[in-house]
Amino acid sequence: MSNFSKGFMWGGATSANQIEGATDVDGKGLNTSDMIALGTMAKSRLITPTIQPDCVYPTRHGNGFYEHYEEDIKLMAEAGFKAYRMSIDWSRIFPNGDEREPNELGLQFYDKVFSELKKYHIEPIVTLSHYELPLNLTKKYNGWANRKLIDFFLNYCSTVFKRYQNVVHYWLTFNEINCSIISLGNYFSLGILNPKTKTIDHQVDNIQMRYQALHHQLVASAKATILAHQINSNNKVGAMLAMMTDYPLTSNPDDVLLAQQTWQIRNFYCGDVQVRGEYPNFAKRFWADNGIHLKIHSDDKAILKKGTCDFLSFSYYMSHCVAADPNNQEQTQGNLVGGIKNPYLKSSEWGWQIDPIGLRITLNSLYDRYRIPIILVENGLGANDQFTASHEVHDPYRIDYMKKHLQAISEAIKDGVDIFGYTAWGWEDLVSVSTGEMSKRYGIVYVDVDDQGRGSYRRYRKDSFYWYQKVIQSNGENL
Repeated sequence: MSNFSKGFMWGGATSANQIEGATDVDGKGLNTSDMIALGTMAKSRLITPTIQPDCVYPTRHGNGFYEHYEEDIKLMAEAGFKAYRMSIDWSRIFPNGDEREPNELGLQFYDKVFSELKKYHIEPIVTLSHYELPLNLTKKYNGWANRKLIDFFLNYCSTVFKRYQNVVHYWLTFNEINCSIISLGNYFSLGILNPKTKTIDHQVDNIQMRYQALHHQLVASAKATILAHQINSNNKVGAMLAMMTDYPLTSNPDDVLLAQQTWQIRNFYCGDVQVRGEYPNFAKRFWADNGIHLKIHSDDKAILKKGTCDFLSFSYYMSHCVAADPNNQEQTQGNLVGGIKNPYLKSSEWGWQIDPIGLRITLNSLYDRYRIPIILVENGLGANDQFTASHEVHDPYRIDYMKKHLQAISEAIKDGVDIFGYTAWGWEDLVSVSTGEMSKRYGIVYVDVDDQGRGSYRRYRKDSFYWYQKVIQSNGENL
């Protein structure tokens, strides 16, 4: 008998900037992701203020979803998807981000996407901002460092909430909002481009500016949540966190304390504000220790308290270890941050440690703290798939990864965690955020395009497609 509920939301997930392409089509403006060049695991991605002729910009081609959305949604339906976690590109709706009137052609594109999803009874779960801030807002205002972005964001939210109120009922405000806890979040999440920053991995950081910008985002998220409920009382709005699961490397109390503090800042700082409606007590010590002095407007606290989320969503890929003395410890890679290698875990080709039990631990930790429904909206394995001459991809490693993580979810449900859905990340191959590569393939559907954007863009089902299809058909019994 399956532990998954009868209405469990099985599906897949992508973001607009990693799949759509069509950068200069139908009035779309440039966004921050459009200016990040191709990298590799060994070479960090460049951020360029203008287009450089010797650089490849992967977002500009994506995987061709803008032209292939009908075919892709039909494949979702064939796999049995109940839900599709996606994002709207803000720069398609408001090309500069600060206009008063939207771009009608951009709105019409998502009209067509939602119509196709509705045809196949697939529930859209829509992220409002997923690492794709209109570039003008970075150039003119330095992104979320400027409080004016709250009003620009709400104008955008109001537009899409009203336009799609009859077809979208699940919304996420900011993707992996806690990315801004680390310096990587400056450009990716906040649209801050500090002078002398050249690459995504080595950004010039101003911690005061970064946490002030994050405060603006948290206020904007709360205001958007209130607005969504006002426009349609059936709307459900979720927080979205990147879960950075860390263990103490040893039982040394210094390591244990550091692991606790790391969880607090990386995972609970934003979660507490979005779910509980206020900054946690440990934030005050952190601000004092780091010389952070937030400018909090008189009504901000009331807004945060009123605009709490209905459910919690998160990404989970791997775990790390931390140590009070990190010297001479082997390091490993990760989604947003790296860490100390765990000797008990194996790693993917990109150095991400695979830890299904860590997902169960994470689910229990989140539910014990917040007691609201949870959905895992990103989980998957990036791998160098081999595409055969007969147009097949045999990916038992991906099936094994998904199977073990779904088994961990099943166990967490037995533990008492209220988890209502799972959307596999990159259900079709897409541009990797960390490296910009297409060759780091996540999908259960192979897309014939290489890192430079060359290929037929045809779609092919991998072995994992048929496996996941059977899992969905059995509602998780076929694990």
